[in-house]
Amino acid sequence: MQKKMVLVLVLMSFCVLGITGLQLYWNYQNYKSVVANFKKDANNALDVAVEREMMQRRLQLLVEVIKWMNDPAIVEITCDTNNKEHSTAFTIKDVVPYYPDEKADQVTMGISSFKKKVGKITPEAKGVFINHFAEIVKADLNDATVHYYTQGIGHRLEKTFSESKMNKANFTKIYKEELAKRQISTSFKLNVKTSDSKNFITHKTNTAFRRPYVNSMVFASLENPNEHYLREMKWLIIGSFSLIGITIFCFYYTVRTLFSQHKLVAIKNQFISNMTHEINTPLSSIQVTAEALQKFKPDEETATKYLDIILYQTQKLNELSNEILENAKLETLNFKMGEQVDLKRLVKNVLADLNTGVSVSIDFEDGDFIVLGNKAHLHRSISNLIENAIKYNTSTNPAISINLSKTEGNICISIKDNGPGIADEFKSKVFDQFYRIPTGNMHDVKGYGLGLSYVKKVISQHKGSISVTDNSPAGTIFSLILPT
Repeated sequence: MQKKMVLVLVLMSFCVLGITGLQLYWNYQNYKSVVANFKKDANNALDVAVEREMMQRRLQLLVEVIKWMNDPAIVEITCDTNNKEHSTAFTIKDVVPYYPDEKADQVTMGISSFKKKVGKITPEAKGVFINHFAEIVKADLNDATVHYYTQGIGHRLEKTFSESKMNKANFTKIYKEELAKRQISTSFKLNVKTSDSKNFITHKTNTAFRRPYVNSMVFASLENPNEHYLREMKWLIIGSFSLIGITIFCFYYTVRTLFSQHKLVAIKNQFISNMTHEINTPLSSIQVTAEALQKFKPDEETATKYLDIILYQTQKLNELSNEILENAKLETLNFKMGEQVDLKRLVKNVLADLNTGVSVSIDFEDGDFIVLGNKAHLHRSISNLIENAIKYNTSTNPAISINLSKTEGNICISIKDNGPGIADEFKSKVFDQFYRIPTGNMHDVKGYGLGLSYVKKVISQHKGSISVTDNSPAGTIFSLILPT
């Protein structure tokens, strides 16, 4: 049995350690993954936000270019078909020369998708050409280049292109949107000079149109990735550690139950051993006496003595069976509690029934000591305590003191003796069923480990309590607290 318990405990320990280890490993890997993704997503969101913001600035430049192209005070747009293919050719020309001493610049180009032959510019043709020209400029801007199609347009575009800077407010909005797309809802600061060392700093990204030749860097300072992990994964973490806690608790509870059952089996075995002896002794006495009556045909006086022996041993067996049955009943049934019990009279009746033969002093406070309960069970409980105080008292002059008092609306019954006392390590166990204080292989006083457990059950069903303390200078005090 011992080997099996050890094997079970070892296997359960490995199981608990395995579950705990796997949960901790999973949490650690999950932590690394979440933190790594947080950093990667924050950097990726920054790059995407920069591209979006730069695209918006390029579109703003295109809007300006389209305005210039539509302004007859800046640009003159004409068309003709005077070429070999007789296709429509468009010409753009600065209205005012950029350099006063030179002629105004102009450039001619065709549009392959425009099939109409137009000898004079029309609003429709002008619109088609401006859109086509805007697409050409857009491609140039995407390549971070400015072509001087005319000196006027080129210089205007160059100036606007060079002066274009990142709009911090607009970029903050875009970056926040990109973070939200990646389920990151943390606050951040851009281009901070000083930051908490625990915060995460993204890589730097260039927002200048002429990168890498011109630098205009942007970076963000976000919260500590650990805080992000705890906030985003808190329920998973709580669930995981709750599972670990439940597993450890179940292991502890199971181990405790196993040891309790093992201990109970040992106590029951001891109880059965004692009980077997207690039953065999009177049975053997009855058997021997009955055989003597049958075999020797004694005279009437001797026969009467033999019958008295049989009756005495039968009475002992009856008392033993009653004690076992009373304990069994308390395990499954509650008893009636409707009687008015006078504890003063009850204690005196118990002493009269026991006829102890030892010195017993009683100290009752004035007044009535009435409780609502079961008189028979209270009588038996107090009787058990007084009997124990006598049976286990090894003093040369055994003495017992019984006190009745009231405290905080309750009645206290104290039974004191001057015996050997009970060691502190056994005080919490003496009320366990079948438990007997170990005294080696010999028990000088016969018992079954039922008396005190019975007393505790009775007092508990009366909504009271029982405790055991040391008596000074020697002995034990059993205190019963009963509600009035």
